[in-house]
Amino acid sequence: MAVTLMDEHYARRTRPDAPPFNWPAAPRTTPDALGAEAPPSTLEAEMRRTVHQFAARVMRPIGVALDGLTAAEVIAPGSPYFDYRSELMKLGLTPRAFLELTAEERGRLFPVIMEEFGWGDAGLSIVYGASCLPPLMALVFRRRFLIERFPETLRGCWAITEPDHGSDTLDPGAEAFHAAGRYGRPNCIARLDGDRVIIDGQKSAWVSNAPLAEVCVLYCAADTGNGPDARHGVCVLVPLDAPGVSRGKPLEKMGQRPLPQGELFFDHVELSADYVVAGPEDYQRALHFIHCEANSQMACIFTGVARAAYELAHAYAHQRRQGGVPLVRHQRVATRLFHMYRKIEASRALAKRVAYFNNTAAVPSLPAAMSAKITGTQTAFEVASEALQIFGGNGLTREYPVEKIFRDARAALIEDGCNELLAIKGGMGLIDPELL
Repeated sequence: MAVTLMDEHYARRTRPDAPPFNWPAAPRTTPDALGAEAPPSTLEAEMRRTVHQFAARVMRPIGVALDGLTAAEVIAPGSPYFDYRSELMKLGLTPRAFLELTAEERGRLFPVIMEEFGWGDAGLSIVYGASCLPPLMALVFRRRFLIERFPETLRGCWAITEPDHGSDTLDPGAEAFHAAGRYGRPNCIARLDGDRVIIDGQKSAWVSNAPLAEVCVLYCAADTGNGPDARHGVCVLVPLDAPGVSRGKPLEKMGQRPLPQGELFFDHVELSADYVVAGPEDYQRALHFIHCEANSQMACIFTGVARAAYELAHAYAHQRRQGGVPLVRHQRVATRLFHMYRKIEASRALAKRVAYFNNTAAVPSLPAAMSAKITGTQTAFEVASEALQIFGGNGLTREYPVEKIFRDARAALIEDGCNELLAIKGGMGLIDPELL
């Protein structure tokens, strides 16, 4: 009788030295916080080690220091914020450096780096991520003038949300709009007039990095002569020292206090058309790209935030004693830790899968990026809440870091598009017109 593949497989499995016979008599493993990961490449392992050390040495202590300051003190000369920026620049993690990698390398390395940043500090992670967006847009859309005009060392911000149109700006197709609703006039309009672009209006207080940014990637309604149209807008890189640009006060807020946020005002800001990244004909492409990028960043960052909360709770549950034993010996605490671990595993797997796909696909998937963002941020909030519960009353005090992590995680459910609207948009993105 011929030997089948199954026969050969069975023969290999029944060798005396094959698993499970070389396992310990009572098999047991204790997974670390990075979970059931496949062996990393040399580049991934080295980069994770480097960024983790940076997150532990620089981000965590500076994040705690900034969290205790007022919003005005965070952006004042001599603030630890500038120490962070100085140290960050030494890492060399610029958009150009990422784009010089292969798509596969970028897809694998990006989530590793962003998770470690999130483990260090949520707000400072977004300082980095938002600052990268203006040069990234110039590079991706191959705008040579803008690439040369704005070095990657400049502090950047992304301005899209408006006082009267927060989530509306994510929905130019009005897919989530109420049937009886009216959009009203956009708060910020760029008038395209020949070889000039003239910007008037404002962006809301939630513009990350705005109080200290030197360049802004601005998304707003376009007016090509027939009135403003938020559906076919314009994307412009705006130097924030241009005449007519001003800023509001930095925002006082509950979480992510190391991240400066504030309003931007544009009073007849006139620029040459060279500053346009994407006009009305390219606006949907520019919107799609930046939302895929931002949602993927958020997914990875807040997987790291969740991991930070889990690690703190895991250690505390082994140290703190109640009922005569360490907390972790109580079944309910062990169960709580397990579900925290399970959620982080799922969040990391999805964040990495989406990052790889969107870096290697011909067209990145926005529903996939939205699903990763919602999963990552919801996981961070739930895990941080459970971690705080394990700490008990101690978790409510600023003496323990889990209180700050909980506040940081809560903000992420609204940030970069509230999760409810993203779910509506993601669901609309799943519609297959051919099946209707």
